[in-house]
Amino acid sequence: MQKFILLTAASLGALSVMIGAFGAHALQATLEAGGRTATFEIAVKYQFYHTLALLLIGLLMFRVQDKLLDYAALSMMGGILVFSGSLYILCLSGIRWLGAVTPVGGLLFIIGWVLLLVAVAKSNL
Repeated sequence: MQKFILLTAASLGALSVMIGAFGAHALQATLEAGGRTATFEIAVKYQFYHTLALLLIGLLMFRVQDKLLDYAALSMMGGILVFSGSLYILCLSGIRWLGAVTPVGGLLFIIGWVLLLVAVAKSNL
C-alpha cells in the first residue's frame, strides 16, 4: 500500500502542475468568460495541498505501522477526486449542481486529516 500511496502522490503532484498550467494558459479565456478562474484555482490548490499530505502519509508509513494511515491516504485520494474533480467539471461544463457534490470531497479531506491525527497520536514517535 505504501508504494501505491507514494506513486499516487507523485502522479497527482505532476498532474497538479499540469492542470494548473493548462488552466492558466489554455483555459484562461474560457475560465474568465465563465467567471470560474478563482474556482479553478481553488481546485488546483486543494489538489496540491492534499497531494502533499498524501506524500507525507506515504513517508510516515516508514516509521508508523497503522492501518489508519491507509484509510487516511484513501480518504485524501477520494477527497481530491470528489472535491477538485467536481470543481474542474463545474468550471469546464457549467453544470452547477456539481457544486453540491464538492462538500463531500471536503468531508473526505477532513476525515483523512483526523485519521492522520489519530494514527500519529497512537504511534511511538
